[in-house]
Amino acid sequence: MFPVPLSFLFDFGRMNPDARPSIMHELAANGVKHIVLSDELISMILQSRGMVKTLKSEMAAEGLDFVDAHAPFGRELDLNCNIPVCRKQLILRHKLHLAIAAEMGVDTITIHIGNDHQFPDVPLEEQLKNVKDALAQLLPVAEEYGVAIAIENIWFRINTPENLLSIKADFPSDYLGFCYDAGHANLMSKGYLNPESNPFSAWKAVGVDTPAWDDHILEKMLPYIINTHLHDNDGVWDLHKNIGTGTVDWKHVIPLLTTAPKLKNMQSE
Repeated sequence: MFPVPLSFLFDFGRMNPDARPSIMHELAANGVKHIVLSDELISMILQSRGMVKTLKSEMAAEGLDFVDAHAPFGRELDLNCNIPVCRKQLILRHKLHLAIAAEMGVDTITIHIGNDHQFPDVPLEEQLKNVKDALAQLLPVAEEYGVAIAIENIWFRINTPENLLSIKADFPSDYLGFCYDAGHANLMSKGYLNPESNPFSAWKAVGVDTPAWDDHILEKMLPYIINTHLHDNDGVWDLHKNIGTGTVDWKHVIPLLTTAPKLKNMQSE
């Protein structure tokens, strides 16, 4: 058994708000203790500060709490964004996300560094510089609030473990770590078997025919993993299936994760 809390992601943003207390009751009745402060919930709080009190009340009634979060994301919010008018705003937005996470009792928040295909004409080195410039401004705020930022592996050229490690090398702070995404790692391990897989499309969009396939993503990220996104898929598409219903090798993943020295919490995504 892991000595860290396990949180569960539920898509509250796509349901009738009136049903939220019932969903929370059902989650609690099935043994859930922690739920994810998702990007949708953070966006709701940004739209209405009253949501802080509402969510805390609804969760307290069922004995639930938050331990981790996922910041809102997208082309104009991801840290590699190369649109000058958006960069100042995305820093301000993520500072607000950190403040909300702290207020809701969260100690890790996943923030996307971005996907390089969204800016295909911008050199990868420049996109990585944008990421580092953003983190240099966000990490002091993260330290002030006591909320660690987690950056995750996806299946694009910019978020390989090598690039995550190059970013981490510039920031020794314990308030920057990794979110290991098991489903995304599975795509970069097995996607070569299908020419229509997510990685093939992502890398071809930036002019690279063959992705950097990798069977050792977890091993490379392990020293700095502070959170996880655990879900399954078929090695072709990012399906977010239940654990054990796809091709992720959980007998390999789980024992290794038990040795992650900085792991703070885990998320069933």
